[in-house]
Amino acid sequence: MAKPSTLSFDVSSFFDHAASQFRNLNPKEPGQWPTLPKVAAWIATAAAVVVVGWFLLLSPADDELESARQLEPRLKTDYRSRLAQAVNLNELRKQKLQVQEYVTQLEKQLPGKAEMDALLSDINQAGLGRGLQFELFRPGLVQVKDYYAELPIAIRVTGHYHDIGAFAADVANLSRIVTLQGVAITPAAGKDAKDAGSGNLAMEATARTYRYLDANEIDEQRRAAAAAKTPGAKPAAAGARP
Repeated sequence: MAKPSTLSFDVSSFFDHAASQFRNLNPKEPGQWPTLPKVAAWIATAAAVVVVGWFLLLSPADDELESARQLEPRLKTDYRSRLAQAVNLNELRKQKLQVQEYVTQLEKQLPGKAEMDALLSDINQAGLGRGLQFELFRPGLVQVKDYYAELPIAIRVTGHYHDIGAFAADVANLSRIVTLQGVAITPAAGKDAKDAGSGNLAMEATARTYRYLDANEIDEQRRAAAAAKTPGAKPAAAGARP
């Protein structure tokens, strides 16, 4: 029965001795502290350094790591996309050439500024060649777009039904792009009494043709757009003659 008492006495003595080392410590002379306070102070200092280092160094690094993890799926997707492009590079180059050729063909269907008069003559000859009579052929103002210009032409022709249909087909088959819009066909007698009983019809429509802009016109468009953004600048003209 004596052993528990001895053990209890020894443990109590140890704690009393440890507590006595923390009494009457001089904070100005830590080098003279007993061993146990020195060890406790070292552990507290190390813990403080770890905590401060976590908040100052490790926490930002952890945020960067999390951001990198969130970025990883997008980078993998981008890598797969670029890898597919690299594998199909030759095929993509062929497709690019095909698209460029197609664009070149479309540009050839758009007359230049100097070719507009010839195109208007072609439209007129297409009607005369079908025996139609032009009662109105009036080009309007050119409507300049970003990379092309659009020219509306108000027309009114009279003739037989089949001749008018053939004229529309001839216009559609021109080497240049010409569209007929707002088509209205009425008996010619309704407009002109002299055609009564002739079976002639009158077709009114707006023929629209398009041309590409030359380099100077594109530069003018860019300057006009820049001037429009400048306070107090005068707006560019909406249209011009062909």
